Amino acid sequence: MTLPLSGTRILSLEQYGAGPYGTMFLAQLGAEVIKIEPPRGGDSSRATGPYFLGADDSLFYQSFNLSKRSLTLDLKSEAGQRILHRLVMTADAVTNNARGDQPAALGLDYAALGAMKPGIVCVHASAYGRDNARAAWPGYDYLMQAEAGFMHLTGAPDSPPTRFGLSMVDFITGTMLSTATLAGIIGARSTGLGGDYDINLLDAALHQTSYPAYWYLNQGHDIGRTTASAHPSVVPSQLIATADGHVFIMAQLPKFWERLAELLGLAALVVDPRFAKPAGRLANRAALVAEIEAVTRTRTTAHWIEVLGGKVPVAAVNTLGEALDSPWFAANGMVETIPQSEGPMRVLANPIRKDGARLPNRAAPKLGADTLDILAEIGIGAEEAAALKASGTV
Repeated sequence: MTLPLSGTRILSLEQYGAGPYGTMFLAQLGAEVIKIEPPRGGDSSRATGPYFLGADDSLFYQSFNLSKRSLTLDLKSEAGQRILHRLVMTADAVTNNARGDQPAALGLDYAALGAMKPGIVCVHASAYGRDNARAAWPGYDYLMQAEAGFMHLTGAPDSPPTRFGLSMVDFITGTMLSTATLAGIIGARSTGLGGDYDINLLDAALHQTSYPAYWYLNQGHDIGRTTASAHPSVVPSQLIATADGHVFIMAQLPKFWERLAELLGLAALVVDPRFAKPAGRLANRAALVAEIEAVTRTRTTAHWIEVLGGKVPVAAVNTLGEALDSPWFAANGMVETIPQSEGPMRVLANPIRKDGARLPNRAAPKLGADTLDILAEIGIGAEEAAALKASGTV
């Protein structure tokens, strides 16, 4: 398969979640992503358990770093900086997800790299930004969920503030990093000039508050949590109990509400004055849900998926294991098996397809696996490479 980013080289100085997630998308789309790691230990996610794959490798690390190359390099040394500069001359972009005060200190911004290569694109994904009073603050996903209001909006109304079950702010920020990187490269190819592109976890989190933010900013409406994870303004759109679990039904449009009522044997509710219009359904949510659940609680989740699936927007509420074992994902190739040095490894496919085919995946590299090859590509021979290794530079 010919991949669209083939021939694009990205140097990625990244750790843990957000940065590696974003550059993994670029690698899977064909970019050569050179993951630059400290010589001793590498990316901290290599040591993140509970499941390890030999020395300096883990399933956690693999999940963020498929299809990349690994170069070990001490950026705090003069020799390491010289190697970085030689690599920059061969690259389209340099990305990092360092703390906000670190890119300038490590020479990773456009002020440092643009003079030697005006077309280089420098992309920074920090916790709080590089140009403010919090630049030196450490920060992680869950903190952003707290400060941006996510935890206030998540969970049952009578429960404590609740985080998402996944690190969604990292994933959102990584996706924005990949978008900024591509935009920067396209711009540099047309103008000859790169520049600094910044995204931070907190800004990314706040941006995702979307329409509730607009409601507050323009109408002063500060929404809270809803029972059964219900949509704040559309009914019925929420968790619905079945005989053995739950389904989530989103009858957002009048046609879906009418179809749902018919399929549940509740057609009379469509003309009931309480429920005939969207505003009435919202005002009488509890009464309407009681009518629906009086029916849905009599049969299993599987039954209702069979009855409603494809006719109204509905989904079973699965455990993660149930989702991953679903015949649907097995059939469409979202879960695949690839070789890894410790044995076959099951991974998630990239959700992007090209011409109907899944993008190819390969296992994330062992620490420094490509160091000698990459050094050779910039003219550093075996003897010099050995000296660099002996000095701890690589």
